[in-house]
Amino acid sequence: MKDPSLRRSVTLFRAFLRERQEPERCYALLARDAADQVERYGSVDGKVVVDVGGGAGYFTEEFRRRGAQAFLFEPDLRELGARGEKPPEGAVVADGYLLPVATGAADVTFSSNVLEHVADPQTFLSELVRITRPGGLIYVAFTNWLSPWGGHEWAPWHYLGAERARARHERRTGTPAKHQLGVNLFAHHIGPTLRQVRARDDVTVVSARSRYWPFLAETVAKVPGVREFTTWNLLLILRRCP
Repeated sequence: MKDPSLRRSVTLFRAFLRERQEPERCYALLARDAADQVERYGSVDGKVVVDVGGGAGYFTEEFRRRGAQAFLFEPDLRELGARGEKPPEGAVVADGYLLPVATGAADVTFSSNVLEHVADPQTFLSELVRITRPGGLIYVAFTNWLSPWGGHEWAPWHYLGAERARARHERRTGTPAKHQLGVNLFAHHIGPTLRQVRARDDVTVVSARSRYWPFLAETVAKVPGVREFTTWNLLLILRRCP
């Protein structure tokens, strides 16, 4: 995969800064961008795409616009209804550890910013692999803990400690924080994740790179220590082994 443009990175960053004010624009833009990344490895037209943890369905809808048979599996009813309207037709409430999908049913299995919300990433990844056909593509992107955005709504104060950052957020906003470390947000790191994925015998790593960097995206993800802070969001493109 070629490095994306600086213009694209700046556009996404500006959209992220206005996520709360303009969620439709932000997530529609992110969905188009993610679908473009997937289609660098082949068109999704006519393919079965399984979107795991896709929230309100932006990614599923974008894949369907491109001709895919896309299906959404989301464990949180609140996320499914986050847009104040019905989720995509056929959306299923399901746990990512145990998906109601036949083994090898998906041509593309897609997971955007879900891994940091699961306590057992290896079991979650195993389930993504299970439902992907041999030769199929697995797209996994997640925000690692030491990223500037690792603390989500209470970032970057998570660098000073999760509880302190969470308490600061609640004092400043007057509302409870959405995320709590060890409950629905987990401190996953790039180095251990890469080692665990590369040790598997059921997938090959096609690409491991920063999802948003406009240059040296793969190089950034190769430098131990530095990558934990500078990658921001790790994108893994995996291929299911025969």
